[in-house]
Amino acid sequence: MQLVLASNNAKKIAEIESLLPDIQLRSLRDIGFCDDIPEPFDTFRQNAAQKAETIYRFCGLPTLADDSGLCVNVLGGAPGVFSARYGGIPTDDRRNNEKLLRELQDIAGREAHFTCVIALAGVAKETLFFEGKMPGSIALGLDGTGGFGYDPLFIPEGQQQTLASLPAAFKAQYSHRARALAQLKQYLRPNTSGK
Repeated sequence: MQLVLASNNAKKIAEIESLLPDIQLRSLRDIGFCDDIPEPFDTFRQNAAQKAETIYRFCGLPTLADDSGLCVNVLGGAPGVFSARYGGIPTDDRRNNEKLLRELQDIAGREAHFTCVIALAGVAKETLFFEGKMPGSIALGLDGTGGFGYDPLFIPEGQQQTLASLPAAFKAQYSHRARALAQLKQYLRPNTSGK
């Protein structure tokens, strides 16, 4: 089965490809889409739907889009849907992490969770949604070189190390994105079995 992945984030694309080995993913570049897709909404679901539906209208091929982010309890859920742009534009992972550490300076309650919403357009009458969460907390400083985004700051629940310090196999099994994609794979299984 072929799906278009509505993202230009190379690290996110590589992660999703590794989690969907039975799906042939086509990139925005593959379909000739070069514009930015606005993400003006206040929820992950709305932003994911916007991306998936925009690309489906453009190419007529089934499209999946991911909107995800880090939600910190004491910050009222921030950075949330603004996770990628938290430190400003252009987006920069290190600047985002440094801003988050400043915001949490001298704060003891550092509970947080990652959320991922996958929208799938073009396979049913309405856009379908698959959601995954990973609870945890924010470390006192950056640690580890794996992953991307807030991984060097996020300690998954039940772990002592950040996501960036844990083996890649841990993230592939337990991350918010892995959990959302597991639901998507379950939905698509009749179309991908035997391939």
